[in-house]
Amino acid sequence: MRRAAPALLLTVALLAAWEAASAAGLLSPLRFPAPSKLASSFYELAVEGFPFGALLGDHALITLQRVLTGYVLAVLLAVPLGLLIGSSLLLDRMTAPVVAFCRSVATLSLLPLSLVWFGTGEPQKVFLIFYGCFWVMLSNVIAGIKLVDPLLLRAARSLDTKPHDIFFRVMLPAALPRIAAGARVALGMGFVVIVGAEMIGTTMGLGALIMEARTFYRSDITLVGMACIGAIGFAIAIGLTRLEAWLMPWQRPSPEKPS
Repeated sequence: MRRAAPALLLTVALLAAWEAASAAGLLSPLRFPAPSKLASSFYELAVEGFPFGALLGDHALITLQRVLTGYVLAVLLAVPLGLLIGSSLLLDRMTAPVVAFCRSVATLSLLPLSLVWFGTGEPQKVFLIFYGCFWVMLSNVIAGIKLVDPLLLRAARSLDTKPHDIFFRVMLPAALPRIAAGARVALGMGFVVIVGAEMIGTTMGLGALIMEARTFYRSDITLVGMACIGAIGFAIAIGLTRLEAWLMPWQRPSPEKPS
């Protein structure tokens, strides 16, 4: 609670300043609805639904399902492939141009092609999320293996450590922090992509909710949808951080000593 208190106090202060500026007429209610208006819009979405009675919880669950499906598929494929490429100098040299090129391609630029390949159904949205997450995850896994301290490897070899033990007991633990960082970045990419992916060919999902709100000039609903996407991503990021602390206890910061 002590660690969360500063962030909580800052959030409350910003919301109070926002509400005061709206009440004083400094902010347009159409462009920047007050937090009190957003709270009532949140209740409207949760109880009555928008559009056509679709509840906020249904939108959030569908978005979460799409993001997690594409993200998990990307991680499951990128981690073993990245470990393999990062461990082989030849494979790294062969695949480096492909990885750099594909990661540089903006995921949403593939939206027209994905509609041709997969139509407007769920596979199209999952593919876009998978694509965006995969290349971020793959490049971080490769870099994590390549950037392992050579001193650790030389020390292990000097002790006649077997190659598979060097990989699993030295290289992989040393690369885990970079891999975990890649997992968090890839997750953020997934939530960036889902907004664009859900704006076409569907009326369900938080991205679709934001698109419909734009059509009806409901900036309050747009902001609520954005806040929900941020809240879901934040909650999953916290879960990944807890998992990282469990997998890598040596990375935990040492407790501060009283002065």
